[in-house]
Amino acid sequence: MSNAQKLLIFSLPNVLTYARILAVPLIVLCFFTKGELASSDTARWVALFIFALASVTDFLDGYLARRWQQISNIGRMLDPIADKLLVSVVLLLLVGLDTIVDWSLWAAVIILCREILVSGLREYLAALKVSVPVSQVAKWKTAIQMIAIGFLLAGEAGDKVLPYTSQIGLTLLWISAIVTIYTGWDYFRAGMRHVIEDPKDGAA
Repeated sequence: MSNAQKLLIFSLPNVLTYARILAVPLIVLCFFTKGELASSDTARWVALFIFALASVTDFLDGYLARRWQQISNIGRMLDPIADKLLVSVVLLLLVGLDTIVDWSLWAAVIILCREILVSGLREYLAALKVSVPVSQVAKWKTAIQMIAIGFLLAGEAGDKVLPYTSQIGLTLLWISAIVTIYTGWDYFRAGMRHVIEDPKDGAA
């Protein structure tokens, strides 16, 4: 590994990505202050603050890497992993806190399934050296998803400041889930033409 490559590992864009990964356990810890999963107004506001900062890094790391020409292999690898860790873990946390319940669980399931399926497709296509660019609709999906999770993290604490905060979060979560279905299908439609199945091969 050259000195330039070593420096890129600790470039600001990559440090922001590392920070986003670190934010995941910190958000969970906000609700484990007494050794068990429990909600409080303070925990929700602190968790929301950390999540908001982490969401900002999602935009900044890619923007700065391109602007400063500091794109690295480790950054390309960790950036989508950090995004999926943040979204997946916080959604599971919100389910555990009974913020996402009943039919809204399906919205969370749709989002989580899409993340796993698209990740698998991207990994397969990467082995074929095929790149599937992120569409503009997918970027809007991510923005709606992050805003929804922010409202849901505020939850009961947010309801005391802005009425219907939780309901707004659940509505946005469903909108995100619907857009997620569309973008997921869009990715598979673009990627499936590169998937060639040899009839001689048996099922995996």
